[in-house]
Amino acid sequence: MPPRDGLGAARVRLPAAAGPPDGEPWCSLPDALAHLTGDPAGIARRVTDGEVRLADGTPVTGTTAYLPGEVVYLYRDLPEEVPVPFEIDVLLHDDETGLLVVDKPPFLATMPRGGHVAQTVVTRLRRDLDLPELAPVHRLDRLTSGVLLLTTRAQARSPYQRMVQAGRLAKTYEALAPVREDLVLPTTVTDRIVKERGELQARVVDGEPNARTHVELVGERDGLGHYRLTPTTGRTHQLRLHLAGLGLPIEGDPLYPEPRHVAADDFSAPLQLLAREVTFTDPVTGLARRVTSPRALPVPGTR
Repeated sequence: MPPRDGLGAARVRLPAAAGPPDGEPWCSLPDALAHLTGDPAGIARRVTDGEVRLADGTPVTGTTAYLPGEVVYLYRDLPEEVPVPFEIDVLLHDDETGLLVVDKPPFLATMPRGGHVAQTVVTRLRRDLDLPELAPVHRLDRLTSGVLLLTTRAQARSPYQRMVQAGRLAKTYEALAPVREDLVLPTTVTDRIVKERGELQARVVDGEPNARTHVELVGERDGLGHYRLTPTTGRTHQLRLHLAGLGLPIEGDPLYPEPRHVAADDFSAPLQLLAREVTFTDPVTGLARRVTSPRALPVPGTR
């Protein structure tokens, strides 16, 4: 099933049992989906519209028998989302290799997850650029701005993802944060970071280090320090946590050092963290590539 409105169909694997543990066997596959999703009306509508399919592409009808363990595909209803009022700028589009590099704005998630589905880079660009197979090579936090790599074709994805996994994508970030006169810079922060599912914040724990960031102060403006950050690992919230741990929480950060509530429609104070530049040897062409965000700090917001 091709993407619809930039969003691919959901893949659902049916239980191996023929019915719920405390009930009668399901009469049909739609009955099972209605039970599993808790949305009988939505399932009935999708079946009528031909929007529920078996793995081989066969449309599910109202009388399709339940198939234990079968995989089915169906479109999801998009959640209500506040539109993110920033554009995505294309920095590089190589049709030959299938590489797309964009300048991601703040507040826009990289790919669908949780309550952020339509308001993501992947969904928007699949729709706006007519690229149904678009997928990210790596991710940026929803609040972080800057350079993001994607591929436009499924067959182009593997070499670039292997490049990232092997640590061959060099990234440079910039941030605005307070200045500490007593802190000797540059410095390198090395520790172990974990982020548990369901927790807002990542945290530092004892154990073998898995996160490393080189921190430099390159200037000062309006009472804030302008920092260059060079990570050699990519843990979730690594840069935000490392600077907060140095007593330098990044300007506009709603999570570190302490969480604070920000309304879903408040775009007035973006996180001042910018993925400024990436450099790498293209795994397809062998060419050296350097892509830089034209954004300037501070990242502007809007009301």
